[in-house]
Amino acid sequence: MCGNAERVERMERRTQAGPGRGSGPGPDPAGAGRSAGTGRRTGASAVPAPESGPRAADAVAARRAMNVFSPADEERRRGVRRMKLTATGLLLFVAVVYVLAKVAQDGGAGAWAGYVAAAAEAGMVGALADWFAVTALFRHPLGLPIPHTAIIPTKKDQLGVSLGEFVGENFLSEDVVRQRLRAVGIGGRLGAWLARPEHAERVTAELATALRGALTVLRDSDVQAVVGEAITRRAAVQEIAPGLGKMLERIVADGGHRRVVDLVVSRAHDWLVLHGDSVMDAVQGGAPGWTPRFVDRKVGERVYRELLRFVTEMRDMPGHPARGALDRFLADFAADLQSDTDTRARVERLKSEVLGRGEVQDLIASAWTAVRSMIVAAAEDEHSELRQRVRASLLSLGHRTAEDPKAQGKVDRWVEGAAVYVVTTYRREITSLITDTVAGWDAEHTTRKIEAHIGRDLQFIRINGTVVGSLAGLLIYTVSRLLGA
Repeated sequence: MCGNAERVERMERRTQAGPGRGSGPGPDPAGAGRSAGTGRRTGASAVPAPESGPRAADAVAARRAMNVFSPADEERRRGVRRMKLTATGLLLFVAVVYVLAKVAQDGGAGAWAGYVAAAAEAGMVGALADWFAVTALFRHPLGLPIPHTAIIPTKKDQLGVSLGEFVGENFLSEDVVRQRLRAVGIGGRLGAWLARPEHAERVTAELATALRGALTVLRDSDVQAVVGEAITRRAAVQEIAPGLGKMLERIVADGGHRRVVDLVVSRAHDWLVLHGDSVMDAVQGGAPGWTPRFVDRKVGERVYRELLRFVTEMRDMPGHPARGALDRFLADFAADLQSDTDTRARVERLKSEVLGRGEVQDLIASAWTAVRSMIVAAAEDEHSELRQRVRASLLSLGHRTAEDPKAQGKVDRWVEGAAVYVVTTYRREITSLITDTVAGWDAEHTTRKIEAHIGRDLQFIRINGTVVGSLAGLLIYTVSRLLGA
């Protein structure tokens, strides 16, 4: 592992120094292949521009992690070495057999020596050809820069681009996504899953946790400012007089205002009974100074009795003329609110004055605090009305989705639409993750790592080439002898 650590350090130094021989097929002279001002290669071999700051440190850390062999990788490399020894040993074995067979053939041995020599010779050819093919994937055979060899280190970036395009075309296409999701049947499965009480309870608990977390993260001052501004702006642009007029018109037509009138008249009667002296004093205080005192008292008592009689009759008589006059006044006022320009303008001015008062703004802002506290308390209480309703709604949704094909179709279409939107909108970003990741790998280390993962299986190609070559050589030699005979 010490050797690996030293190689990692060398790779990092080469990466920080700029593009060089350790990271690809060769240097990029005079900035060839880079787009002006971007610091990126153009074309298929797109390499990210050098970064600085925290992102550069993260990139270096990621490359360090990529450039370190794990114990599992080391075990795979040992397996590759064992298979290489086996394939090479088989090659040496057929070579020895070939030499011995030729010696026996030259020494006058029987016809069998020719057959053995032909099989061994073809086996050597097959072994050498497959050794060249396998080796050419990872490096130049015998160190010779033969064209179209060392494919992985020299074509690493192109392979990354091709892999990204392959994934994008075959896994992230709209048709593939829709077919796979439609085959899964998400609507029916989701409905059956939600129809179970324990699952509905789990989803409810998770939603409650998420809701509490979201409300905890939000700052009250920010939300209050947003809510206050939204309500104020909405109320400022919306004329309220016509709406108030329609509401008042319906209330008067339904007789809903009569209870308010009953309450006001009853309270007025009770107040007059308790404060008769105050009423009489007020009447006497408004009398001229030249009238006698006893006359003022008599007038005050008469006004009080008449006022008390009027309020009492109005309280006790549903058909009192004053009540009818009040009904007509409210009906006329409702009509003015809807059609009279002056009345509507006065209501708008009054609305602006009310909204501009600090007390109203404080009331609007404090509404959020009350709502938040109520929601948090309901979310924390397992037996709250909110959680019970959510749980019941989820169970009902689950049963309906599990049993109703139309509901299942709606869920499937919604999921398909969402997945297709994500795939079609962010396909380039998803595939660029593959391309950029491969482009950021060190070519030499990537080659060794890929070889550690697939090299053992590739050595079987060499073994199979030796065996198949031997059989093919034996068959050709046999046919040629038969035809020659």
